[in-house]
Amino acid sequence: MPAPAPGEALLRVLRSGICGTDATEWRSGPHLFPVGDAPHPVTGHRGPMILGHEFVAEIVQPAAGSRFALGDLVAAGAGVWCGDCPRCREGRYNLCQRYTTLGLNVDGGMAEFVAADERMLALLPPGIPLDHAGLAQPLAVGFHAARRSGAGDDDRVVLIGAGAIGTFVLAALRALVRADVTVVDFAGSRLDRALRVGADRVVAAGDTTVAEVLEAVDPRGADVVIEASGAPGQLAAATRMVRSGGRILQVGLPSRPAEIDLAAIVLREVTIRTTNAHLFPTDVPAALDLLATSDLGAELLDSVHPLADIAEQLDRLASGRLEGKVLFDPTRP
Repeated sequence: MPAPAPGEALLRVLRSGICGTDATEWRSGPHLFPVGDAPHPVTGHRGPMILGHEFVAEIVQPAAGSRFALGDLVAAGAGVWCGDCPRCREGRYNLCQRYTTLGLNVDGGMAEFVAADERMLALLPPGIPLDHAGLAQPLAVGFHAARRSGAGDDDRVVLIGAGAIGTFVLAALRALVRADVTVVDFAGSRLDRALRVGADRVVAAGDTTVAEVLEAVDPRGADVVIEASGAPGQLAAATRMVRSGGRILQVGLPSRPAEIDLAAIVLREVTIRTTNAHLFPTDVPAALDLLATSDLGAELLDSVHPLADIAEQLDRLASGRLEGKVLFDPTRP
């Protein structure tokens, strides 16, 4: 049973999810996790560590002077910021110089109970299913990415990658702007899902993908290209799909350094942006509202398991055998 620090609530976890970061730590880490005698520079936490940065929970002990009450149901943003550094003063809390994340740098929500800073907790909307609310944190990442892309009404957007994070970005784009969105991935269930979530068209990945996208969108290229797969060669493909003066947003994390034609980027004044995590005050509430008012949760949820299944499900995710989101219910035997 964790002991909450000042400003923290004690939570009983009801659902907790895993993502690609967890799978990478499982398969080839530790990379972000603290381990052994090397404590985390901010938290001082040493391994081993409880993962889990995507979770919803019940308040069982609010912090002193809390805005929450006993029994409130909340979703966690998982990231904790200092509020005082230059980036925090700009409102870019995800780039805080002392930013830490539950489940990555200190014990997280893949457990029966967790202590969490109340600043990154949001009340669940009335009636939202717990299984859907459990997707709020990764959907918030999608909202932040959609905002970072700068896509606006009537823009032509190409989204490369229709896995879980790509689908969250697509859903956020649909909620925020009236853009024309083309989704690229391998033929199959991911593209079928992209159409259901709101893609205007899909293009199956292959040797002629760039040519097919340009024919479908505009021979001059798209206004915005979002690379959400992290697959080798896709950033280079994005540079061939974007128009002069357009924007590329890199979301996916490549497993090895990417090679791109910098001359084509410079001479056409193409802007490349990146995105990381989310901004809790805007993105988590937006994600909860969308999950409460749409069928997105049903589209993305693969299954719910007891904690005992964590190794099996991490292996499914790490080996690419999982297309939707897996959640864990620590209250299940």
